[in-house]
Amino acid sequence: MSRYLGDDVWVGRGKGSGSEPEKDGAAAVIVPVPYDLTSSWRKGADQGPRALIEASAYVELYDIETDSEPWLRGIETSAPVVCDGTPERMSSMVRERVEEILSRGALPIVLGGEHSVTIGAVQAAAAASKSAGRSFSVLQVDAHADTRESYHGSTHNHACVMARAREHGPIVQVGIRAIDAEERPGLDERRVVWAHDIAAARGAPSRDSWMDRAVDGLAEDVYLTIDLDAFDPSQVPATGTPEPGGLDWYEVNDLVRRVARARRIVGFDVVELLPMPGHHASDFLAARLVYRVLAEIWAA
Repeated sequence: MSRYLGDDVWVGRGKGSGSEPEKDGAAAVIVPVPYDLTSSWRKGADQGPRALIEASAYVELYDIETDSEPWLRGIETSAPVVCDGTPERMSSMVRERVEEILSRGALPIVLGGEHSVTIGAVQAAAAASKSAGRSFSVLQVDAHADTRESYHGSTHNHACVMARAREHGPIVQVGIRAIDAEERPGLDERRVVWAHDIAAARGAPSRDSWMDRAVDGLAEDVYLTIDLDAFDPSQVPATGTPEPGGLDWYEVNDLVRRVARARRIVGFDVVELLPMPGHHASDFLAARLVYRVLAEIWAA
């Protein structure tokens, strides 16, 4: 089967499909960022982009839910952003790359790596939205709030990513179930959807009301960041800081669909995949998730 991601490969030829799109006209650009300097527990998220790209070779290119083949619009995989320096330096490099992609009118998709790779992408997306006269917000799907102002001496640590994001607009946080006590007073709880509230709503007539609340908190333009530890560890065990009680596949997909239909997703990332022997299903879920998010954005 053909792949849709890979080194210097933007698409493969799908089964039964016509001519391949031109690379220069790719509508989406993948930005691998194999960075893992500030992770708190298990190291190895720098191997996440490679594992996701390798798994993507086996994702079916026809998307059932949207009755579409997103690859036909063109998906380019750019060279990785490689940085062995500080997270501040890495963020600057990511920002420059994402700015260039946005200037081409393409959709940037960042693959982490630890969650700090999001900071530069948010900075670039926020600047582009504001220069176009549109309001900007960030939707975070995650187990952790990541709103510390500084952690281990850095304001760009993975635990600070959403503190940096909220400097550019409102943030909506979904699936949160692990925070430090010092973070609680600074949260805008109108825009926090706790994982325990999502769990309590399952099976209830209003089980999807939390999705409506999340969408209502977003501005016109949305940057979407998905930390894979948002999923329950039974579905994604291969991540650095797993937390019990997470979301499932269809909940995340339904949320993305609603956001894509109601708002304009201007970029997104999938981060914190930590490949582990015997858990290749996590790599595949991450690759499939990237393709599903693309399908929902382009079908909206």
